Amino acid sequence: MKVLRPGAAGMLLVAALALAACGDDNPTGAFEGDDYEVTDAGPLADPQLSGTLSASGSSAQESAQTAWIAGYRGVQPDVRLIYDAIGSGGGRENLISGASPVVGSDAYLDEEERERVTDVCGDGGALHVPVYIAPIAIPYNLPGVEQLNLSPEVLARVFSREIETWDDPAIAEINPGADLPSTEITVVNRSDDSGTTENFLEYLHVVGGDAWPYEPDAAWPVAGGESAAQTTGVMQVTGSTVGAITYTDASAVGTLPTAAVGVGGDFVDYTPEAAAAVVDASTPVDTGVEGDLALELARDTTEEGTYPIVLVSYLIACSAYDDAQTADLVTNYLRYVISEQGQQAAADAAGSAPISQTLREAATTTIDSIQGG
Repeated sequence: MKVLRPGAAGMLLVAALALAACGDDNPTGAFEGDDYEVTDAGPLADPQLSGTLSASGSSAQESAQTAWIAGYRGVQPDVRLIYDAIGSGGGRENLISGASPVVGSDAYLDEEERERVTDVCGDGGALHVPVYIAPIAIPYNLPGVEQLNLSPEVLARVFSREIETWDDPAIAEINPGADLPSTEITVVNRSDDSGTTENFLEYLHVVGGDAWPYEPDAAWPVAGGESAAQTTGVMQVTGSTVGAITYTDASAVGTLPTAAVGVGGDFVDYTPEAAAAVVDASTPVDTGVEGDLALELARDTTEEGTYPIVLVSYLIACSAYDDAQTADLVTNYLRYVISEQGQQAAADAAGSAPISQTLREAATTTIDSIQGG
């Protein structure tokens, strides 16, 4: 197995990363129906493959994964693909244990996880491929308040449960004219380890200052409030609880209003374009793995029109597999996901925007480096 070093692909990515960006939590399961169309996918369908590929992980990816499973069966009808949306933390553990050969995660492997994954993936470790980029929205349930501004400090104080009612002077000051009730604020957080949680906590850690004393983690650090498992759970609790506020992948917001967050001197609503602007300003992480595309996001940007609470979700694969068939299935599926066809399927199903050609080229190089057999 070759010795790996930080790759030029990552440096190419930061030089011209032009990403367009932005997704229920039950396992997607295997796509078993006949409602698919065999498509002319060129190299993706040559050679024709067969077998079963079981993936797991990010619940934020679920809508996209459902579309990818359906679309991929049109390309490789003899491949049975299963995706279990157990959350990012569970997905990473499945990769480390060897239970899933490829996983979805809304956070890249940390240093300890990168060391542990070598037991399954070999000395070369694992590779991150960004496939789904979306804003993390801040939905709230406050009848009569359709617009809400939250500065980084106030947002941190709300989620740390220091600010306890909606008519608190700190909220009123940045929402002049709003009819804020004295309703108690109910913070709703994920009860399971979550990449969405980790991304949100990274943002609060960077911008919250003294108002946010907690380190980023996949587990929610503040006691009290309400908790629920996975994206569907937190949205169900928030939607049924007057005074509630939460954080979630933007595609899962539904009909609830969402807060605009403070960036520089403005308040910015989430949009795919505003999230893409933050990713454009981000840099690759030096994971020590050649060609790895993990990103360090610019959470503290003050650039106009950017939305800094953003999630970059990856598919994570081993750099090498003992079994050639597994390597073939993983690499072929990854190529489909990053293809124009795959990215458009995700855009249609989950509201994400197709990745740039620059990222596609860098990701292709990374995927092509995966070894098998």
